[in-house]
Amino acid sequence: MENPTGVAAQIIKAAAFAAAKHRNQRRKDAEASPYINHPIALADVLANEGGIADPSVLCAAILHDTIEDTQTTPAELERHFGRHVASIVLEVTDDKSLEKQVRKQRQIERAPHSSREARLVKLADKICNLRDLLSSPPADWSSERKRAYLDWSDQVVAGLRGTHPGLEAVFDGLLARRDELG
Repeated sequence: MENPTGVAAQIIKAAAFAAAKHRNQRRKDAEASPYINHPIALADVLANEGGIADPSVLCAAILHDTIEDTQTTPAELERHFGRHVASIVLEVTDDKSLEKQVRKQRQIERAPHSSREARLVKLADKICNLRDLLSSPPADWSSERKRAYLDWSDQVVAGLRGTHPGLEAVFDGLLARRDELG
């Protein structure tokens, strides 16, 4: 993928794939915004705030929820995007067969042992989720639930520290706004 046109084509292919997979999904915010906004926001954070140009990381960011939240298989991702992108996505994918609290604890435990690429995707995911929580939280979430989500996110990001100081500072700035949660 040294060819810039090939890089752009790969990223657009990932966006189109994710859009098709998430086409009927909505976010939990009060407006029920289209789900695809979320993975695109991750790639935007990485590229435009983090200066990340690695096409594998950007594609993985766009595809990060396809295995977890759609019928996409690891083999399908590997077939379309290669083993490396698929492996990054698998590193950030929760096992939905486990209870929610177990999945959350596993994210905390796995964070420091993930590849740098997966840590970047996870960091962007937490940044985007906190931004959404602060600007348009799920209508049915209490202040306590929002604060618990911030606390848990902070625990996950603790294991990502040292990956990208600039993005970590963005996360810290969002975390500092916890009083806005009511």
